Amino acid sequence: MSWITIIWSMEAAVCLTLAGIHFTVWLKARRVWGHLFFTFSAVTSAMVAAGELVLMRTESVERFGMVMWLTHIPIWVLVVSVVWFTRFHLRAGWPWLGWAATATRTLAMIVNFFSTPNINYKRITSLNHLSFLGESISIPEGVFSSWSYIGKASSLLLLLFLVTATVEVWKRRGQRLHLFLCGSMVFFITAAALHTALVEKGIVQSPYVISVAFLGVVLTMAYGSSADVLRASQLVAELRESEERMTMAAEAANLGFWVFDRAKQEIWATHKWRAMFGFSDSERIDLNGILQRLHPEDRDVVQQALKRVLEEGGSYETEYRLLQPEGTTRWIVSRGRVEFNASGKPALLRGVSVDVTQRHISETEAQQHRVELAHFSRITMLGELSGSLAHELNQPLSAILRNTEAAELFLQEPSPDLDELRAILSDIRKDDQRAGAVIGRMRSMMKRRDVEHGMIDINHLAGEVISIVRPDADLRKVRLIIEPASSIPPVFGDRIQLQQVLLNLLLNAMDAVSDCEPDCRRVTVRVEHVDSHIEVSVNDTGAGIPKEKLARLFEPFFTTKQNGMGLGLPISRTIMESHGGSIRAENHPEGGATFRFMLPVANGGAAS
Repeated sequence: MSWITIIWSMEAAVCLTLAGIHFTVWLKARRVWGHLFFTFSAVTSAMVAAGELVLMRTESVERFGMVMWLTHIPIWVLVVSVVWFTRFHLRAGWPWLGWAATATRTLAMIVNFFSTPNINYKRITSLNHLSFLGESISIPEGVFSSWSYIGKASSLLLLLFLVTATVEVWKRRGQRLHLFLCGSMVFFITAAALHTALVEKGIVQSPYVISVAFLGVVLTMAYGSSADVLRASQLVAELRESEERMTMAAEAANLGFWVFDRAKQEIWATHKWRAMFGFSDSERIDLNGILQRLHPEDRDVVQQALKRVLEEGGSYETEYRLLQPEGTTRWIVSRGRVEFNASGKPALLRGVSVDVTQRHISETEAQQHRVELAHFSRITMLGELSGSLAHELNQPLSAILRNTEAAELFLQEPSPDLDELRAILSDIRKDDQRAGAVIGRMRSMMKRRDVEHGMIDINHLAGEVISIVRPDADLRKVRLIIEPASSIPPVFGDRIQLQQVLLNLLLNAMDAVSDCEPDCRRVTVRVEHVDSHIEVSVNDTGAGIPKEKLARLFEPFFTTKQNGMGLGLPISRTIMESHGGSIRAENHPEGGATFRFMLPVANGGAAS
């Protein structure tokens, strides 16, 4: 067998083998059109190689013209395939140049159909014989046709198209493989066009061997496509590994993934999610089936959240209770995001659910501990006030005793003065109410209770706390001043907790002025309406807070008092934060300190 037969047969075999591989790949992924256009390019390159082999062995002028005439069909497919492989696989090149190259090559093929013997020659006069690779081959002699310039124009447009593609890929940076692919195609097609021109001009004595150049193009395309296929397989492996890691992370975090298909009204979910909601692995899941497992009080909330996000788009987050078959309740948090179809309508809702029951239990226990600690703090503060409270109770009780004794004396007379008895009974009633009010305030502060929020008038609350500490202030010879705000809106909160905060600040302020001269012992409570907040400040005329201790005042167990526990201010800050407010302390340049807390104004309602 001759070298020509071996080389051109191997060239065709290589092209057909690569075509078969990439056609199989395309059948597996039909959206990847680059593999289909590569298949066309490889098959037609093999056909061109077969045509060139026949031309070199042809001894008849008529047969030579016919074979060359037929070769223009695979050349047309080859040019079109290269153009659209570049557009689909590399996403590069100016589209209008691609269309121009395709249209010009199509025109050349049409003209070729109506030309005799073909578009390249007006007539072939004879076949000369040339020694090539050790054997004699046929090359034509004849008159070239001016129509052949259409084919040359098509080759030039194809070359320009590939040049623009190369420039685009170069500008993208980081795509060396695609840049190599574009550059190689430019090189091989330039070589084929240059060789053809030299043969037609008679400068080079050689057969047409454009198949060799297009073999280089096909091999380059195969290298680029194979590299992408290899990268895709690597990405699949990486994706599988990533999926395994995500699954492990989701299980560790107790997460369950789900997808709601709006058209099918079905839900796909992971095994973890199904176990969380009590569905078997094979059980069909729909929205109604999920809603039936929710706490009745939470169903409408979840339905409204899903309806809103499916109508308006975006994302949603909701927390609800899940009823278990054994009668227990679990807390679930779900988050999701809508995905739209090609028409811009919500199609899928992807999300994740997590069981937060343990968090709720921990929060409930922490809240209970905070309530108990606050209750202990109130008891401690009332213990500090026990002397003044006993004194305040002693006054009305002593008055009641004296009035009772006087009434007994009046009743011993033959004709008691009824008007005087009525006055004595009125005094007894007033003293009793006064003592009852003191005991009521003490009981409300000492009572162990759950947090109860309601509308509160801060002016009224400040007055109540002042009345509790005033007896102690009188014993300490501290002047208490209250400056209420006029017509302020209410706040929303727990009355006892807010009383505890103000009571703690007042006791601290009175401790701060204890070393001052009696005439200088002054504590002022001021209530102000500042924008959308109510601000309460407690000012004292003491020595102020040392700068090195100012930043640590609200740390647990940090205290500036000799016998303090360091719990009052941290508890006060916790109470403020739970009410959406804040608390801070500052010194005055002229002396003394101010503690102020701010609470947001309630949205509506009357103060209680």
